[in-house]
Amino acid sequence: MKMIEVLILKYSSTSIPATVARVLNIEIEDPGCFWVIVKGCGPFVDREMEYKKLHAEMNQFYNRDVEEVKPLTLEEGQVCVVFCQELKCWCRAVVKSILFCADHYLAECFLVDYAKYTPVKTKNIRVAVEAFMQLPYRAKKFRLYCTKPVTLRIDLCEDAAEIVPAKRWDSAAIQYFQNLLKGTTQIEAKLCAIEDDNFDVYLYVTINDEKVCVNDDLVAKNFARYVMTKENTVNSAKSQKPWSSLSLKSSPEKVISPALALWPMLMQGKVHNNLETSGDASNSFLEKTCRKIAAPAFNGTTESAVRATVGFSFKENINISAQPTVRVNRLLQFLNPDPLKTDNINYEQQEFQKINTEQPPIVLSNKIEPCSVLETTPLLVDLKKELLRNKFLGPNLTESYCWPPIARGCDSVVISHHGNDPLLYIPPVLTFLQSGSCYKSLPTRNGPIALIICPGWRKAQLVFELLEEYGRCSRPLHPMLVLLGVNKEEAKNVKLQRGCEVIVTTPYSLLRLLEHHSLLFLRLCHLVFDEVDNLFSEASKQIFTILEYYKKTITTEERESAPHQIVAVGSHWSKHIEHLTKEFMNDPYIVITAMEEASIYGNVQQVVQLCLNCERTSVLLQILDFTPSKAQKTLIFTNSVDETEMVYKVSATFGPWPARAVESSSIFCLKVHKEIEFHFKYAVEQWKKKFSSGTHVVLVLTDDCMPSLGITDANCVVHFSFPASPRVFGVRLHSMSDNFQNVLEKGSSVDQVYTKAKSILLLTERNGCHAVGVLRYLEHTEAKIPPELCDFTTGVLEAKEDKKLARPLCQYLKRSGVCKDMRICPDRHQVRLQIDLPQKMSDNTIPMAGCVTIVPLHIVDATNYFGRIIDKQKDQYAILDGEMIEYFKKARNKVSVEMVEKLALYGLHEEGLFHRVQVLEIPPKEENCFIYNVTIRYIDEGRTGQVQVHRLFHLPTRFQILPPQAVEFIVCRVKPIDNEIEWNPKVTRYIHHKIRGKLHEAKIVLALGNTIWVDPMVRVTKLSELKTSINEYNIRSEILSMGMGIDNPEHIKQLQKLCKHAKTLALEEKTFQNLMLSFTPKRSVLEQDADSPQSVLEQDADSPQSVLEQDVASPHSLLMGENFTDICNSSPVTLENHQCDTISELKKAEESTQHHRKCFYPEIKWFQKEDIVTLKIKLRNIRDYKCDFFGDKVVFSAFSGDKFYVADMELHANILEGKSVCVIKNEEPVIILAKDKKEFWCRLLKHKNPNVSFDFEHWEDFEDKSPFPVGAQKAHHSSTLITEEMEEFSEDSGTESDD
Repeated sequence: MKMIEVLILKYSSTSIPATVARVLNIEIEDPGCFWVIVKGCGPFVDREMEYKKLHAEMNQFYNRDVEEVKPLTLEEGQVCVVFCQELKCWCRAVVKSILFCADHYLAECFLVDYAKYTPVKTKNIRVAVEAFMQLPYRAKKFRLYCTKPVTLRIDLCEDAAEIVPAKRWDSAAIQYFQNLLKGTTQIEAKLCAIEDDNFDVYLYVTINDEKVCVNDDLVAKNFARYVMTKENTVNSAKSQKPWSSLSLKSSPEKVISPALALWPMLMQGKVHNNLETSGDASNSFLEKTCRKIAAPAFNGTTESAVRATVGFSFKENINISAQPTVRVNRLLQFLNPDPLKTDNINYEQQEFQKINTEQPPIVLSNKIEPCSVLETTPLLVDLKKELLRNKFLGPNLTESYCWPPIARGCDSVVISHHGNDPLLYIPPVLTFLQSGSCYKSLPTRNGPIALIICPGWRKAQLVFELLEEYGRCSRPLHPMLVLLGVNKEEAKNVKLQRGCEVIVTTPYSLLRLLEHHSLLFLRLCHLVFDEVDNLFSEASKQIFTILEYYKKTITTEERESAPHQIVAVGSHWSKHIEHLTKEFMNDPYIVITAMEEASIYGNVQQVVQLCLNCERTSVLLQILDFTPSKAQKTLIFTNSVDETEMVYKVSATFGPWPARAVESSSIFCLKVHKEIEFHFKYAVEQWKKKFSSGTHVVLVLTDDCMPSLGITDANCVVHFSFPASPRVFGVRLHSMSDNFQNVLEKGSSVDQVYTKAKSILLLTERNGCHAVGVLRYLEHTEAKIPPELCDFTTGVLEAKEDKKLARPLCQYLKRSGVCKDMRICPDRHQVRLQIDLPQKMSDNTIPMAGCVTIVPLHIVDATNYFGRIIDKQKDQYAILDGEMIEYFKKARNKVSVEMVEKLALYGLHEEGLFHRVQVLEIPPKEENCFIYNVTIRYIDEGRTGQVQVHRLFHLPTRFQILPPQAVEFIVCRVKPIDNEIEWNPKVTRYIHHKIRGKLHEAKIVLALGNTIWVDPMVRVTKLSELKTSINEYNIRSEILSMGMGIDNPEHIKQLQKLCKHAKTLALEEKTFQNLMLSFTPKRSVLEQDADSPQSVLEQDADSPQSVLEQDVASPHSLLMGENFTDICNSSPVTLENHQCDTISELKKAEESTQHHRKCFYPEIKWFQKEDIVTLKIKLRNIRDYKCDFFGDKVVFSAFSGDKFYVADMELHANILEGKSVCVIKNEEPVIILAKDKKEFWCRLLKHKNPNVSFDFEHWEDFEDKSPFPVGAQKAHHSSTLITEEMEEFSEDSGTESDD
């Protein structure tokens, strides 16, 4: 190794003292990390004799074979003393990793006095005695000051390349840096700052009598970039210590806790120390340096230019102007042989401004040094590698602040928009759990030291899987997932596996376990609450019970030296969390990155003012306090420059009037927006002035100005314009962060009447869509809610519910009778008789009541299945299945599909059975790809899946006539335990194996659409020898006996209320239609606009297409499970009473119809042959279509987009119901009606409808036939004609599409 003379300079306010020292370059990792040993003399160089004496005493002490100094345990990061075979002496070292060899363990250690890595056998490792740790480490870590790596990014799509910032140094940059240091004869280092024991330097090397700045050279070669961030500037100018503090001989740090003794400085919460320097001194130094180096190349004029360029103050100027940057760039061209691109400097300027303007706001209770890149995070090395293998993109803002305190074992509360992410706490908790020495004082028994509590079984399952995945990077922890039912025997029989140190569970399961195994948790040290806000909202009583138990456990004397930590992670702040921090945590670290939640934490008063958009100005003037008792600062946010100018003029004009009335009061109005950027500095200066009592400063601004101003001391924020997003709302609230109250401070309480900060939101009719979100936020803040807002929100929710007509009925409503949060659930929560009509299965619809035989085929969960209803007299599906088997036995009939169509039906052979399937989704077909998967639904079983397209067969039309046989079954009056909304997979698996494919007897209690509710559902076994039958099991009883379900008596009652409400609304609609007829004269149907899609509610009374004009008892009344005769008898009386009412009844009925969405009548084209009639419905991309055939009419309904279409057609003549069919061709529905008599119809409908017209494209098919001149025709059987018609229509459609 080579000795190099080095000149080390430091910045000083009075002079630039230089010290000559010899530096031995030892270990070069990259320009951001190279280790050196400084030898010689000087104010910051250690005396050589002290280290020689230290090494001599260490060798004398450790050469004696003393058993007491051998370590009991060895862990990564542990400080120790090792014997180096290469140096033949004992050395101080830090364990970096531990490897297992054939017959021994090998530790890779870093020798802190020699700056080198060496492998050491564990038998040659000793405990570091405190007497030998007094002197600081000789190896110093250097890095280039403000020099960050870049890399070349290649865009293959754009065929371009660009240089972008990087997190790691490229291998070429490292090699070039190493070559520079190897070829130098002298090194000159200018010391700029010391941060976390890192020496930040400007490095100069002399090669062939030419001096080169390594920092500039790397930038010139496009290996690096300069980053002069605000943080660096402040650190080098403000956070300073005297020069004497930089002496390498210093007293050791006082160890606060045994758990923190081995952690790096970053994790011990140390603040970095920088050299004593001011902005003027920096300027002077840079000016002199530039003169010294560039003197031969500059004349006097250039020197003055350089002096003006580098003479700016780092302290005062944060944004660097473009012109001085270009001049510095030109200066660097003289210092380096290769030209420097000015584009990079402009790019650097943009990046610098971006950092200053887009730094996300954050609220902390204690100071935390963030770790912005994964390399600097306080995590295990193997854990970092595992995160990288999983393509981890973090740490994000929240993780960079919350990982350090959690990894140090501190109590922590984390509130973030991503508060449901387990990675916020799993990596740092796993890192701390590696400190096995911290837990030596715990009882030597089996039991967990960490407990993770999740809000439900699904989240607990996810956390457990992540623990198993990342736990492989640490010592064995043997995590366990504990989910218990209400059966006491299950809790009694729980046994923890040996060595289990982490348990993942739910609050209810934990309390059941504690009831029988309280001694298992005597070793508990860490308590983690996942989604703590949900835990408190769902099980606050249980959580506080757990906290009290934990508090009693850790307060015993034998637990004083053991760590104890509570970590709470969530998305929302609440009073319960505040109580948790005050009563159960010790000096917690609170990290809040969601500013709307930080305002709740800071006790910001939230006020919502409802007004019309045109009245905002007058409301604003009423809100502003023109006579404050104390100095007040108010920000008024607008969304545009025009609004800013308008509000400013109004405030400036009307503001002084109250001020004149009270002499001691005054108002001072300012404005800022993007068109007056030059005014920013003036506005900031005025804002920061100290004002006397009674002065009110008002600043009107747009949101894009806020990052540049950096205001955090406002007392009030007025949202004159509604914030564009929650992030914008949070940035506005952050402007009051200096006035947020710290709940951890003594005397502060959320219940205090007076609050320093206030947020006023103006909500107008233009922001009505956000009313629900505003109401939810106010409820969360427990603020006073205006009654007008509640009324307005109710109307908004009703309007949203009306827009959900195309959505299916909410699954949670169907399964349990209630939806947990209807305000955010996207599905429908009202029964619609028009949509929820019982579907047709064969000749009949789904039965409304009575006992049926069912066979479950697809098990969704413990109480929700899909299957078929078995007709004991004539099972048409069994007949169809037999015909399909016979048909597809012949190889020529298995014709694979070349081009599939969406929603079309096909055949599929699977596991020896033939299924009818419908294509739901076709992925975009890749070029030259002939085998791809499509999403299908088994229409007779209810399940979905994916299949390769070549496995689908053409399905003859006769196999498509029978409607889908899959029916949804729901077992009533049972729901999951512990307020869960989903069934535990354990009970679902049990029910699946028990009932799938078996016949069951069930009693129908309700039917809606394709869903029937059954209670009970039993398996009946016939005993042929005894000529009797027994109930083998009851599904509901089986679920309850497992302990995973509880009784739900309100299930059916809630659904029946919805049905009753739907029936009332339908009756009111019909009443309204009849009343309208008595006040409105009839008009001809021909006068209606035939071009527009007509609503069913707007049909003429004589038109049979109106669904609402059917008799009340037809299928709607049957849907309710009521007696048909009773409904028929009661309906005329009801109608008569309504017709006898006055105009007020009309108005009442009219109001009731406003809650219903309109149904549209589709455009229909028809043509005929002698035995069949073909109807083409002009709708595309339909879903949930139904077609019911009756002897004299056809009812078709479907969704297309967000509209619901119904065509109720009363036919001119009768048809054969069983032989008529509705199929999808070219994404359009086609109805083929088999005539009861072979004759030509003169019209399709009894009553004319403007949306139904003849298809003249098929005029030539029968222009000489009856009712026109009749010619001889060959008779065909009706079903044969239908098949031929479908084939002909398919060919015609294919021809048209090909064109």
